[in-house]
Amino acid sequence: MRILLAEDDPMLGDGLRAGLRQQGFQVDWVRDGQAAERELTSGDYQAAVLDLGLPLKDGLDVLQALRSKRVSTPVLVLTARDAVPDRIKGLDLGADDYVLKPVDLFELGARLRSLVRRAHGQTQDVLACGDLQLKPSARQVTLGGQLVTLSTREFDLLHALMLSVGRVLSREQLEQQLYSWGHEVESNAVEVHIHHLRKKLLPELIQTVRGVGYTLMRPQSST
Repeated sequence: MRILLAEDDPMLGDGLRAGLRQQGFQVDWVRDGQAAERELTSGDYQAAVLDLGLPLKDGLDVLQALRSKRVSTPVLVLTARDAVPDRIKGLDLGADDYVLKPVDLFELGARLRSLVRRAHGQTQDVLACGDLQLKPSARQVTLGGQLVTLSTREFDLLHALMLSVGRVLSREQLEQQLYSWGHEVESNAVEVHIHHLRKKLLPELIQTVRGVGYTLMRPQSST
């Protein structure tokens, strides 16, 4: 799950990035509002953590600009501004959640997972596709009740597909979900991970749409 972190404080930003990475998030970190707006407008992120007191462009102005451009990425505002009018303004401008500093890293991770779930129309922590279940908070996958051991990349790829069951995702879209900045991506990385997932799960579960990408097929009910 790839997210954008917009925070100008070096120590706080480094701590947030490290803590979220430990929970399995792929984190890109920017330090000013203009960079945050640029990346969220052009990049493919599942969610964003946005500080309000950013240099070059205030976080509320970034949020307003994003929503005016119809960028629908869920945004969690993380700020020291605790005045009720500030919170109301942020939420009215399109923030999906609002958290005051300091924040517990595990709570932040849980809130981000919740935002992503809701953005994809999911109401529970466990994603299911037939007998296949994936629990993002525990980074756990079961098939027919049996635990399946996946690598970090395999889990992240399966998570992306399960959030969009029935929708075709291109290789480029999947790469953007699997890798944050600074990671070298081999040209066949997604294909290799798909191959391993098919071997560990049901071979027919992940379908290739030639020339387009991959999709996770929901099993047909036997009636």
